Amino acid sequence: MAGPLKGMKVVEIAGLGPGPFCAMLLADMGADVVRVERSAKFGVVNPKFDFLNRGKRSVVVDLKKPEGIETVLKMVEKADIILEGFRPGVMERLGLGPDVCLARNPAIAYGRMTGFGQSGPMAKAAGHDINYIAMSGALGMIGHAGGKPVPPVNLVGDFGGGAMFLAFGLLAAVLSARTTGQGQVVDATMIDGAALLSTMMYGMMAQGLWRDERGVNLLDTGAHFYDTYETADGKYVSIGSIEPQFYAELMRLADLDPEVFGSQMDVARWPEMKEKLAIVIKGKTRDEWCALMEGTDVCFAPVLSMTEAAAHPHNVARGTFFAQDGHIQPAPAPRFSRTAPDVPAAPPEPGRDTETALADWGFSPAEIARLRELGAAA
Repeated sequence: MAGPLKGMKVVEIAGLGPGPFCAMLLADMGADVVRVERSAKFGVVNPKFDFLNRGKRSVVVDLKKPEGIETVLKMVEKADIILEGFRPGVMERLGLGPDVCLARNPAIAYGRMTGFGQSGPMAKAAGHDINYIAMSGALGMIGHAGGKPVPPVNLVGDFGGGAMFLAFGLLAAVLSARTTGQGQVVDATMIDGAALLSTMMYGMMAQGLWRDERGVNLLDTGAHFYDTYETADGKYVSIGSIEPQFYAELMRLADLDPEVFGSQMDVARWPEMKEKLAIVIKGKTRDEWCALMEGTDVCFAPVLSMTEAAAHPHNVARGTFFAQDGHIQPAPAPRFSRTAPDVPAAPPEPGRDTETALADWGFSPAEIARLRELGAAA
């Protein structure tokens, strides 16, 4: 693998959602990520389509056997990072907790991905993205005035507030370890991350520029010039004309009546202007609005489906998506001018790389054969 993280070694203890996504980000950037699976069987998601595992290698190790635990610990000795996504205490019960791993490799960055954190009254409770962002305050911001909160799928908790912060924390810990020789635990929690994503809104609220209620503010569909609107063909467009010059362009291209729409920041009139703008936008199809506004300073874009996004000319020109075995998926991001990563390899079947990966990480043929004989690796 090429990429800015080429040479970095990562042990991922197989889990679901944000942990694999974090490891995928590292693999996308060229790290040698070995995913430790506990079984060669797979669940609901066919490994071929588990794009979160692209670019990784997969080994199957029985973590119920002491030889399996020792196998992971020998990998830890050579790794820069180990990451896991279990409830607090699970890794300790397996014999792979932070104290054990840091004893084997004092410089390792030990990443922990949870929803509620390693401590606190809710630490050991079950939950999913929707619960974590609900407690963070982020979910309460999302939705129209008078309506119920709308979960933004699992982008804000699992991936934005969770995996992205874990990746950031792990790389910070690796840099620290390379300076000090001392590793540490990175406790990444979806509640913490989702809350941190709201920092700007807390600053605006402190200035009296944001009300602590849903759908009445500048960026939460409260403003008529920052929302989505249905078009004549039942599709949608997005408008984000915040700055005066952009709003002026919206008024010009949409031929809006200055008597009705001239007072852009008259908050009391936002609901009225929103209703009237909705009528205007519904007067044309999405394609007609695109022909009129796309590429202008209105701050406009069509609301695209997943399939449409992959085919949009701008995304095609930038290579924002790529096809692998006939299936579309998002490409690695961000871009690098000197150490551009390769196109990620297809996701592996569980255990496909057990022998080759262990050999590359320093296990002898005799050790690998012995692990297979004992059923500790497959």
